[in-house]
Amino acid sequence: MNRRKWVKRAAIGSVLGGLVYPFLEAKWCRVRRATVTLPNLGQPFEGVTVALVSDVHHGPFVPRGYVRSIVEMTNALQPDIIALGGDYCYRGAKYIAPALEELSRLRAPLGRFAVLGNHDHWDGLTQSIDGLKAAGIPLLRNTGIWLEKNGSRLRIGGVGDLWCDTQNMNAALGDATTRDAVLVLSHNPDTAESIRDSRVGLMVSGHTHGGQVILPYFGAPIVTSAFGQKYLNGLTRGPAYNVFISRGVGTVGPPCRAFCRPEIVLLTLTGRTV
Repeated sequence: MNRRKWVKRAAIGSVLGGLVYPFLEAKWCRVRRATVTLPNLGQPFEGVTVALVSDVHHGPFVPRGYVRSIVEMTNALQPDIIALGGDYCYRGAKYIAPALEELSRLRAPLGRFAVLGNHDHWDGLTQSIDGLKAAGIPLLRNTGIWLEKNGSRLRIGGVGDLWCDTQNMNAALGDATTRDAVLVLSHNPDTAESIRDSRVGLMVSGHTHGGQVILPYFGAPIVTSAFGQKYLNGLTRGPAYNVFISRGVGTVGPPCRAFCRPEIVLLTLTGRTV
């Protein structure tokens, strides 16, 4: 092969690889680990782990087998708590029950908890609520529960989706005070801007997909947030409390990602400043 032919074939291979790679990355899920501070966390809960699984988007481009693999990856982490961040389906109510049947296999000794996202409202609110109930996963829709351990307590609350529902933080937090450890689930991280409750210690969210496509030297061209890149992914400081945003495990629109791998987030909670 002469040099000209080699260069031509290499160029064609690079172009084809560049076209195919984003579709492969969309299913190349990673585990992202982080230690985060939850103010007022009691010693019995020190080191408790929370697996954040968001934006599954089971549908035409996110097959059931992939959802099953996400469940297996999450269970292998042996988290103490599992937080489901909403958007379980995409493009049709027929995808809701299969997604939640797979997610029903998630295991966590201190509990599994869920909120709803905008797609759960758009594609089938009743089916989503019924599917979570059938899966045995508590839906924290403007409500919450107390976890208690050796005389210490931890509030897990959840609010309705910012785009499609109401958000009642008072109902989610119940009798929690500023002296309690409080973890809140909200599908949309923009909620942190509109609800500035000082009792919240940490909010966990999804929704933005990390932008799904990241352009080098530019960032994410499209972010489903009113605050630009602020709530793109990872730990961010809101007006009143920290928010951790997952890139999610699924996709919407073209089934591709670029420089933005899907992720299961495993958070280790600590009462210390990190």
